[in-house]
Amino acid sequence: MEQLRIAIQKNGRLSEKSLELLEEAGISFPNGSGNLISQAQDFPLEILFLRDDDIPEYVQDAVADIGIVGQNVVVEKGSSLDITEKLGFARCRLSLAIPRDHVYNGRGYFNGKKIATSFPNILREYLSSHNITAGIHEISGSVEIATGIGLADAIFDIVSTGSTLVSNGLKEVETVLFSEAVLVANKNLAPDKRATLDKLLFRIRAVKKSRNNKYILLNAPNESISRIISIIPGMKSPTIMPLAMEGWSSVHSVLNENDFWTVIDRLKELGAQGILVIPIEKMII
Repeated sequence: MEQLRIAIQKNGRLSEKSLELLEEAGISFPNGSGNLISQAQDFPLEILFLRDDDIPEYVQDAVADIGIVGQNVVVEKGSSLDITEKLGFARCRLSLAIPRDHVYNGRGYFNGKKIATSFPNILREYLSSHNITAGIHEISGSVEIATGIGLADAIFDIVSTGSTLVSNGLKEVETVLFSEAVLVANKNLAPDKRATLDKLLFRIRAVKKSRNNKYILLNAPNESISRIISIIPGMKSPTIMPLAMEGWSSVHSVLNENDFWTVIDRLKELGAQGILVIPIEKMII
C-alpha cells in the first residue's frame, strides 16, 4: 500500500481523541514529547502534528494527504476538501450569545451591534444570509470576555456545554453551525493513496460502529421470541439457543446505544430476564 500522510492537531481538544481513534483502529506509533512527525509501525501512515487552523491548508496544498480537524475550521477556512468521514467526537456548535440580562426578540437584535468572534467568515455569511448589518470584531481567543470588557455587544463562538457562557454572564440565543471532528482529504489523491485511505476508513468505521452498538444477551420465554426479535433484529438476525429449562431460550443480538434504555424497558415487559449488555471492541459488517 502507498503511504499516506495525515495531519492531526498537536495539542487541544481534538488531539487526544484523534490519537485514540487511530490506536483503536490498530495503528500504533511513537509520540515522544515535542515530536512533530511520527511514522506508524504497522500501517503505511505518517503523522504530522500541527495547529488545527493549519490543517485544512496543509491538506489542500497536498503537504498532507488527509487530516482530522473540526468541521467548523474547514467551513471557516473555505477549504476545497473532501469530508470523507464524520468521526462522532468533539461535537460542538457555533452560536451567537448576548449578555444574560438583555431581552432577545429575534435576529434583528444584532442590527447595529458589534460581535466578537474567532470565526469571522462563518459569521459574515450568516449575517448576510439574514440581512443583518452588524460589525465584526475578530479576536483570536477569550471571545467570551468580550462583552464584559466592553469590546463587543455580543459574541459568536464555540459552545460545548454552555458553562463558559454562563460563567461570563452570557446566554446562547442562535445556533449557526453544528460541528464535530471530520476526516478530510485532498481532492486530488492518487489512486494508490486513495486505496490506502479506503483501508483506513474501513478500520475507522469498524471502530465507530463498535462505539455506537452493544452486544446484548438475554433469556426469554419462547412465546415472546418473535416479538423480541422484532425489537432487536441485530446486524442480520439474532442468535437463538434453547436453554436447559424447557420453554426458554437465550437470545444474542446487537443493540444501538441510542435505543438502549427504551429497548431494555420493552424487553423486560416481554419477560426477558438475565439481560447482559457488553461493549463491542470492533464491529465489521
